[in-house]
Amino acid sequence: MWAFARDRRRFVLFGRPRTVAAETQRRRAEALLSILFELGPTFVKLGQLLSSRPDVLPPVYLDVLSALQDEVPPAEWSAAEAVIEDDLGPVADRFDSFDRDPISGASLGQVYRARLDGADVAVKVRRPGVESLVATDLRVLHWTIPVLQRFVDDARAYSLETLAEEFDRTIRQEMDYEREARMLETIAGNFADDPSVVFPDVVESHSGERVLTMEYVEGTKITDVETLDERGIDRVDLADRLQRAYMQMVIEDGVFHADPHPGNLAVDDEGRIVFYDFGMSGRVDPFVQDKIVDFYVAIARRDTDAVLDALIEVGTLSPAADRAVMSEVLELAIQDARGEDVDQRRVQNIVAQIEDSIYEFPFRLPRNLALVLRVATVVEGVCVTLDPDFDFIATATSFLTERGYREETARAYLEEAGEQLRESAAATVRIPPKAEAALDRVERDDLYVQAGLSDPDGLLDDLARRIVYGLSFAAGVVTAGIGVALDAIAVAVVGGGLVLVAAIALRRSFREREGISAQPQFTRQRLRSRRREREDED
Repeated sequence: MWAFARDRRRFVLFGRPRTVAAETQRRRAEALLSILFELGPTFVKLGQLLSSRPDVLPPVYLDVLSALQDEVPPAEWSAAEAVIEDDLGPVADRFDSFDRDPISGASLGQVYRARLDGADVAVKVRRPGVESLVATDLRVLHWTIPVLQRFVDDARAYSLETLAEEFDRTIRQEMDYEREARMLETIAGNFADDPSVVFPDVVESHSGERVLTMEYVEGTKITDVETLDERGIDRVDLADRLQRAYMQMVIEDGVFHADPHPGNLAVDDEGRIVFYDFGMSGRVDPFVQDKIVDFYVAIARRDTDAVLDALIEVGTLSPAADRAVMSEVLELAIQDARGEDVDQRRVQNIVAQIEDSIYEFPFRLPRNLALVLRVATVVEGVCVTLDPDFDFIATATSFLTERGYREETARAYLEEAGEQLRESAAATVRIPPKAEAALDRVERDDLYVQAGLSDPDGLLDDLARRIVYGLSFAAGVVTAGIGVALDAIAVAVVGGGLVLVAAIALRRSFREREGISAQPQFTRQRLRSRRREREDED
């Protein structure tokens, strides 16, 4: 926390903004990665959530934390068996056979393979004793966040608060296997008519609050491109189907699988996408769904003004944001999303216009959008791994067109334009009498104008401070002069000190803030950089 604050301001709580080299930030991020892993399961989950929050951490931190894997040594079988027997009864009586070695282990639970009524099943068991550990860690987190908020600006403080609330809710939901079963069944029902995806069936008779038994569905990890190629799977089509599936979940159904990392996605022998682990899942309310549609349609049209309007309406972008700069950044982001090369000279031009890195932009993530952003970011990364030329915008545009969203948006736009035209026609009738009345008041010298002055950049405050500094400087000069003339050394020293302090303050008030040492980061750029680093290492 101290290092994070020290990197932002020269004297931690005050002073000019400070930037540090990327190498220093990477060292800090790697230290944070190690600390989170050592702190245990709750903080491992927190690190994973932080890795998709550009409104909280700089790009270097996001890159380092993205490597944090939720893999820990499995608990002893005897402890896991006790959990199963508390919820279901004796293992030997409830299952035909049970493999005591888990097939996967995570911080909150571990999965075993078993046989039930002649069929293979996967049994997910909550890690023994994790409830008290998580409760203690959450208390620590809720104590830490208010302290950290004192070291950051208002926008970052807002993001930290929403992060804490979201994380508390998410991790508690992830430990509730009854909720996970309900979410799995709901999402599976929404895709009942889609033969290209597979969701494991829940075995309700062998499930409870801490144990979840599901159909065992085998598949190849979705990012195992070599095996997919050997099996003749069309990876381009696979990426397209994956993106469409998540767009349906978010835009149409309002219920979505929120943890789409490669370990939770597979491809079966028929080329169908298999979804695992619904512990992290979420809902989207109709208002947010409508704004996401507006956002996608605006991106499809490359209408950056409409994109900004959608972001502001949904609460993701501050209305006070510099629209000119943000429009240029969005143009680059759209260019990158289409797989086009980003002009680095243009990036540097944009960087020259802003005073801090991308995470200092006035972005914020409301609690109902944080999981949606995580899904969008991770899914695009998986799709680009499957198809390096994957065009997210083309897929989104095709999906919106097929489902009729673009027509609905166009129809709504025409209706709005028609309403504005009717209002304009009515105004043309009302304006002449009002204009005549105003001209009559002008002729009678009875017209008064009341004006308000807006100063969003604080220029008047700067001017007032400079006047005060200047007066203090002048007073110091006069005081020092009187002290010298009267041979009053103490008075002269006080006057000289006042002159020095006022001169420094006055000079600093005219200095511009320093530039930045970072640049906007985009998914494909980061993937290309990692690929080049691996090639260099080879």
